[in-house]
Amino acid sequence: MPLSHASDGVYAIAPTPFHDDGRIDEVSLDRMTDFYVDAGCTGITVLGIMGEAPKLDAQEALSIATRMIKRATSIPIVVGVSSPGFAAMRALTHHVMDQGAAGVMIAPPPTLRTDDQIIGYFRQAVAAIGTDVPWVLQDYPLTLSVVMTPNVIRRIIEENPSCVMLKHEDWPGLEKITTLRKFQSEGQMRPISILTGNGALFLDFEMERGADGAMTGYAFPDMLVDVVKLSKDGERDAAHDLYDAHLPLIRYEQQQGVGLAVRKYVMKRRGILASDAQRAPSLGITPQAIQEVEYLLSRVGRTDKRALIGR
Repeated sequence: MPLSHASDGVYAIAPTPFHDDGRIDEVSLDRMTDFYVDAGCTGITVLGIMGEAPKLDAQEALSIATRMIKRATSIPIVVGVSSPGFAAMRALTHHVMDQGAAGVMIAPPPTLRTDDQIIGYFRQAVAAIGTDVPWVLQDYPLTLSVVMTPNVIRRIIEENPSCVMLKHEDWPGLEKITTLRKFQSEGQMRPISILTGNGALFLDFEMERGADGAMTGYAFPDMLVDVVKLSKDGERDAAHDLYDAHLPLIRYEQQQGVGLAVRKYVMKRRGILASDAQRAPSLGITPQAIQEVEYLLSRVGRTDKRALIGR
């Protein structure tokens, strides 16, 4: 199931499950993969920023991606292959594509500054991995500090036919989605799938601006599936009502530095992960933060019973 410009729905960004001692938890990895499939996710993205990919060695990264690809046979798997050098990017890409991955995701390195540097980088990246590999362009200036204007994105897409999806994580970014869809409608840019990230913080209006779905890691991907479907079906108020119920927890998850700890804690509470451990260096979740998350879960549960974990 290769990626295409028509790919849509919810692609869950998968965290990497660890034991408390830092070893990879393969049992939780399998359980998490099954959960995403059962939740109705269209696909899964592994080895992204949220997956703590920089903390994995090369063999661990290969093992995790391969295990997930073999486990989730019914939905496509996208593998993050961003790397400081093209040799490592090429090797990981070729391995996971040989194993059956649907495509790869590439983020720009933080050293890029000018438009020509950004466009040239992706031209070289595509030459390195092969022009036959479908790939996702990750636009995440909040973390990566690389600003790509709509015109730069359009040029990258037009120059590289194998780029079939944009992971849109700019903020504010609603106008960027509108501009890109305008390029497309006017024939200035070929069609491309747009999935949004940022913890789903703006998913409700991103769908209305022309996004095809979400590629993010909120601890309730099953809710994201429902919101995307409701939005596509024209059930605007129902989509916003469900989204609004989760918004306080989504916002809490978006705290820089501790968001992954919160997300893993909730996934542990949902029975998906055996441990909420991260690899060092990391910031854990404090007892006071746990109390706040539990309070938020109880409030979400007034509208969405899936949040009433153990209650």
